[in-house]
Amino acid sequence: MASDTENNAGDLAVDPAFFDLLTGSFRRIVGTSLVAEGQGPDWLYHKAPFVVVAHNTDPDPRFVFANKAAQNCFEYPWDEFVTLPSRLSAELPNRAERQRLLDAVSSNGFISDYRGLRIAKSGRRFWIEDGIVWQLIDNDGNRRGQAATFSTWKDA
Repeated sequence: MASDTENNAGDLAVDPAFFDLLTGSFRRIVGTSLVAEGQGPDWLYHKAPFVVVAHNTDPDPRFVFANKAAQNCFEYPWDEFVTLPSRLSAELPNRAERQRLLDAVSSNGFISDYRGLRIAKSGRRFWIEDGIVWQLIDNDGNRRGQAATFSTWKDA
């Protein structure tokens, strides 16, 4: 995902191919749908009541997608979010726990019922509740990154 998504990351917000990668990977790996039938890229980006974020496969993975719910939760606008190394979504003491999570996702394809402490741009700390983190794998079996979704969070 690094080279093919870095050209114009802003296009990924409502890009149909990226939407298919997100939702197709979720369906194949998690075994259920991320969005209801008929809801497309515009709905997921602008109107979804749940957070969806994704990062690429760089050695220090960088966010490449964050819907409006994610931007509100983490307090970063799109242009800042998609330049942020994903490790910075957790405070330093919590980064080892976050890395164990990502390693488990790499090994198992996904995890559900995830709970983790995260930090917003303002420094506000919050708990992700009942999150799902999954591998982004395209139709050819290529690993393109990882994504996460959650609809419940509360300030720490």
